[in-house]
Amino acid sequence: MDFTAEVTARTAADLLNIQPNTAALFYHKIRLVIDNHLSLQADELFDGEVELDESYFSGVRKGKRGCGATGKTAVFGLLKRNGKGLYHCRSRQTTLMPVIKRKIKPDSFVYTDSYRGYNALDVSEFKHFRVNHSKGFTCGKSNHINGIENFWNQSKRTLRKYNGIDKKNFHLFLKECEFRFNYGSPSNQLKTLRIWCDI
Repeated sequence: MDFTAEVTARTAADLLNIQPNTAALFYHKIRLVIDNHLSLQADELFDGEVELDESYFSGVRKGKRGCGATGKTAVFGLLKRNGKGLYHCRSRQTTLMPVIKRKIKPDSFVYTDSYRGYNALDVSEFKHFRVNHSKGFTCGKSNHINGIENFWNQSKRTLRKYNGIDKKNFHLFLKECEFRFNYGSPSNQLKTLRIWCDI
């Protein structure tokens, strides 16, 4: 299965000598299966040490970075250290606290950067630690968000090869990235997909 080898549908079509539209449809159906199964796991709570961060995907950066970048989608991520990562697309109008409270157990250790959207964590039921990236990427041995930064880097590397993704299906591509990050090696991904697809 070329999907787990991280080649595009067009490349898979060339390798398998099938129509590009057939390969694209097959990939789309796999992403729907992934989205469905990851949604079933949505009630799983994170605890212990959890890293939080936002990143911006797609669109064209015209001289600006971050939330000012033209046409970019804000994506909020949570990563349980030595565990799984999770994406949540959001608009700039939505606050982060409802998602955080829904996904993380009280008294957990929560690590963030210095973004003001996390100020509410200072007076919450969580133990909140910040990293000021203008001063460095770590503050002490455990005060960092390097894990979720790796999560973003891996995801952007995966998405870069598509040269643009339509907004309607963007969340499915994010779920593909989440699946690849959480389910490790291509052989483990293939085994998982076979179970999920019942083949």
